[in-house]
Amino acid sequence: METQSNLRMTRQRQVILEELRRTCSHPGADELYARVRKRLPRISLGTIYRNLEVLSANGDIQKIETGGSLKRFDGNPEPHYHIRCLRCHKVVDAPVAALPEVERLLDGKTDFAITGHRIEFLGICPKCQAED
Repeated sequence: METQSNLRMTRQRQVILEELRRTCSHPGADELYARVRKRLPRISLGTIYRNLEVLSANGDIQKIETGGSLKRFDGNPEPHYHIRCLRCHKVVDAPVAALPEVERLLDGKTDFAITGHRIEFLGICPKCQAED
């Protein structure tokens, strides 16, 4: 299991990262905790939270903080976008490439030093559409 830097890969951190990379559901910490506990029954929810923050700060995973909903985590650290269902709050990867030119559009138009961007698309997932 690889990390972006020389971060010490503890057994707990390794299992958390493996479980996160096994799913494309973008789980919250509670859901990931339930998955990891199957492999490490003595792990605490606090340990999950701490390690998710460390892995996110290290660039090994993405933390998805969307408007008004819980933090979710993505095992894919590469730049990409997400789509969130406005009804059930399901989050999926958007099937489009990241657009680095968006950052260049801001060049010289702001005093900010732009270091990145996030785009979240909003919609109604197929399951919720079918319930209408």
